[in-house]
Amino acid sequence: MSFNVSDVTSLSERIDWEKVDGLVPAVVQDFQSSQVLMMGYMNPAALQKTAETQQVTFYSRTKERLWTKGETSGNVLQFVNASLDCDNDTLLIKVNPIGPTCHTGTTTCWDADKQEESQMVWLHQLEQLLAARKDADPESSYTASLYARGTKRISQKVGEEGVEVALAATSGDKAELVCESADLIYHLMVLLQDQGLSMNDVVNKLKERHK
Repeated sequence: MSFNVSDVTSLSERIDWEKVDGLVPAVVQDFQSSQVLMMGYMNPAALQKTAETQQVTFYSRTKERLWTKGETSGNVLQFVNASLDCDNDTLLIKVNPIGPTCHTGTTTCWDADKQEESQMVWLHQLEQLLAARKDADPESSYTASLYARGTKRISQKVGEEGVEVALAATSGDKAELVCESADLIYHLMVLLQDQGLSMNDVVNKLKERHK
């Protein structure tokens, strides 16, 4: 069960504060990509301040005070929702991060270079890269040149790749089907970015239809 900002009082009442000695572990996860970003501790006051500011606040055991992530760097964690595990002693906090989460300047506090990233995390990072290419020099990359040529050309490419996917499937060439599908998804992501949309908008529509 997920709790939004207005449900924080109910969430706090369900936490077994005695079991965790007043400090509940809180695992922070990127709402968009599902990448695990960091882990901290919360007391009731930290949870309440998180609800009031909609920016994730922890209790710092070293500073012995409340600490809002990004209070000095500006790299805050915008609260989306929270959920409590089955033992009522660990929180999962989903956020939209503003800037890198780790104090070292990386996206996550775990060594990303030594991790095998999940498929969704990788797709999210690709989408961010495609977004960054919108204002780039058309000579610098194929993606930037697509944006420069406009919506009509990007849409045309999506149509062409869709046909190629269908042809590959019809011919029974699985390797070609994978390659053409990759081309289709790439160009679709570029088109969505061109229109100010994202894969998240598509996923939300799928979830809506699933319900």
